[in-house]
Amino acid sequence: MKAYLFSLLKPQTLSKATKPLPHQHHQCRGIIAKVRLKWVKNRTLDHIIDTETDLKAASLLKDAIKRSPTGFLTAKSVSDWQKLLGLTVPVLRFMRRYPTLFHEFPHARYANLPCFKLADTALLLDSQEQNIHQTHESDTVERLSRVLMMMKTKSLPLQSLYPLKWDLGLPDGFEKVLVPKYPDCFRFVKASDGVTRLKVIHCPDEYAVSALQRSKEGGDVGDEYRQFKRGQTVLAFPMSFPRGYGAQKKVRAWMEEFQKLPYISPYEDSRQIDPNSDLMEKRIVGVLHELLSLTIHKKTKRNYVRIIREELNLPHKFTRIFTRCEYAVSAIYVA
Repeated sequence: MKAYLFSLLKPQTLSKATKPLPHQHHQCRGIIAKVRLKWVKNRTLDHIIDTETDLKAASLLKDAIKRSPTGFLTAKSVSDWQKLLGLTVPVLRFMRRYPTLFHEFPHARYANLPCFKLADTALLLDSQEQNIHQTHESDTVERLSRVLMMMKTKSLPLQSLYPLKWDLGLPDGFEKVLVPKYPDCFRFVKASDGVTRLKVIHCPDEYAVSALQRSKEGGDVGDEYRQFKRGQTVLAFPMSFPRGYGAQKKVRAWMEEFQKLPYISPYEDSRQIDPNSDLMEKRIVGVLHELLSLTIHKKTKRNYVRIIREELNLPHKFTRIFTRCEYAVSAIYVA
């Protein structure tokens, strides 16, 4: 959605289930633990990430200017935002790259202090963005509900949701402009530590069906999903190996063993799974696959997942899945 709005511009300078878990005997370390593959650089993916980093930073700055009581931001006020915005250049230089978005003018009292307000093009794009948010509000509510349903407590601190706001396509100030409109779905609760959390209190049953399960329901794979629901088979992740990796015997053997492990829905209670088992690794991939399927751009930062790791019931060293095999990385980038 936001990608569509800002893709029009280019820089003008340089560039609910609670049933018991199946197949508990799979909680062991086997061939999967022996596979280690080197990282392979993906230039196409790197380019996408670089482009969307600028897109996200521009959008966050746009929202910050809108929230400002003065209607503008000074260069001094954003000077320490570079890391927050994920930029590799100073914020001032970044904003000057996009004069069609950010109109620069001198401060009324301090002539040497650059200030930035939204340009006419940015105001037009923001208006279109708000219309899109309204049109697709039900989709946004569903995504937010599903994310909260994946948590052990069906809730998250607001501070943990804020970093995911962009990735989930939530409107700016969603806790004020979106959540109060759906009192039957969401509720603010005060935790024992005094932290305000957003809790999902009611959702349709179909929300507890993961993206992988839904992808197997129709078409040629419908029989596979029906057998899975009867406990007669397991759901396999779609695989995409870098060129040459799939031909390795060790990798093929790992692939077959990994796919044979039971699929654990990210919405199921997983507290009985051994955190050091192969089954937990399969669940980690399933959780990441589902979480990324709920994002707009099918990706998010690893640190954002770390913030909600305990709520997702992920092991402390869950990120080892990224170095265990190249498949785990490619599998979670869902279409």
